[in-house]
Amino acid sequence: MKRKKGWLILGSILIAILAILTVIGFLFRDDGSLSGFVTEDGQKEYAAAYDEAMNQLPEPVESIKVNTDFGVVQLYKFRESDTPHKTPLLLLPGKGSATPMWEANLSGFLEHRPVYTLDLIGEPGLSTETRRIETAADQADWLEQVLDQLPESEIHLLGLSFGGWSAANVALKHHEKIHSLILLDPVYVFGPIPLKMILVSIPASVPMVPKPIREKMLSYISGGAEVDDSDPTAKLIETGMRTFKSKLPMPEAIKPERLAELTIPVLGILAGQSTMHHAEKSYQTGMDSLKDPNSEMVVFEDASHAINGEYPKELLETIEAFLAKIE
Repeated sequence: MKRKKGWLILGSILIAILAILTVIGFLFRDDGSLSGFVTEDGQKEYAAAYDEAMNQLPEPVESIKVNTDFGVVQLYKFRESDTPHKTPLLLLPGKGSATPMWEANLSGFLEHRPVYTLDLIGEPGLSTETRRIETAADQADWLEQVLDQLPESEIHLLGLSFGGWSAANVALKHHEKIHSLILLDPVYVFGPIPLKMILVSIPASVPMVPKPIREKMLSYISGGAEVDDSDPTAKLIETGMRTFKSKLPMPEAIKPERLAELTIPVLGILAGQSTMHHAEKSYQTGMDSLKDPNSEMVVFEDASHAINGEYPKELLETIEAFLAKIE
């Protein structure tokens, strides 16, 4: 009887998943269009929120539009006067985010080295998709084209969440300019996203879902933190989710045997309370798979997926210790 009840529950879950995917597929069926803002008014609202959030960051020394085969990328360079000789960091934001999400981290990084940031093609931000991105190879190609246009001979590539997957994805295909890889609670790199998180993320990313529901979903993703509309970065992310429709493909999970092919030092930093993966399993996958002797795996036991805002000082110390070792 217990076994039968379990199957009934499983069947109900599968039916619910299929129903959700059917509804989402109907409302957002692939019509061949590019990622972009749903309306002109939404784009203007986002642009205003973006400007407000950028005002919280140090002033970039350069703001550059970089052309790629898949669109125009908004790139920024930040630098303190006494660090130009150091190998720079290039920061890749999480899904639904853009350059302003690094507000808690940027000043600390700049004490040690120059920093580049960019807005991902196909996500809310100032980058624009002009050719449909359909595969993981496409996503690696446009990012490689950005790397090729940087004047430095090498960089350290750091990505958070979906940005972490993007960093690992390009490093597996085009690693010539990447000195090291820093993966901050990445998705689809050291393990799968739990089913519960997948179901929660659907309403969080649908523009027509009411704001209170979306905020509850975002709070769950970030480990229970309340969404604060008075914070410019939180406001920017919420505005992007409401006004922007992404047509990017689902990330391809990176298998352990592929991780073993990385020939550069990798620092994997996991949040112990993350909803995006099982931290212990992901940690062990990294330990077993990464082969470069300078690679490391670290777990911040009490951190949520919002780790970069929760532990900026500790992250800076961990990352700079790793970079000092390999430099």
